[in-house]
Amino acid sequence: MFKTPQKRRTGTAVAAGLLIFTLAGCASAPTTTMNATQMVEALAKQGLPVSLTVTYTASNDPNKLLGKPNGYTSKASFTDQRVDAAKVPGAKQGDVGLGGSVEVFATAGDAEVRANLLKESAQKVPTLAEYSYVKGPVVVRVSKELMPMDAQEYEGALGKLVK
Repeated sequence: MFKTPQKRRTGTAVAAGLLIFTLAGCASAPTTTMNATQMVEALAKQGLPVSLTVTYTASNDPNKLLGKPNGYTSKASFTDQRVDAAKVPGAKQGDVGLGGSVEVFATAGDAEVRANLLKESAQKVPTLAEYSYVKGPVVVRVSKELMPMDAQEYEGALGKLVK
């Protein structure tokens, strides 16, 4: 059976589309081999004034997302020396308001979903506002008590740590 020129073009277009889709899946997305605790330590080595406060486990994770489907694979919180704890009444150790947290996901897509959820929540409930930066499978959440230019230092450091 002979194919008409139109069927050959359609078949070629479909094959080209599948090839592009396959190659796009092979493209290297930003990734990291570090867990959340290692990321906090690396942020400190980048010159940020941070100290690790909590490395979360499934039993003490306040969001109950650690190890769950589409949840993070590791989470750690940190304090930032530039945050005045007196301006964050009621905050306890590990609260983002005192510095921030790092959440590492299995995929960049899961990290994007989390970052978008955090932004949507902050829009609905302004007291939940915070800075958040995502690159590859990592979300860095930063206290709203920091000045914007100070918070942006986390975005720059994250860009150097996640390749």
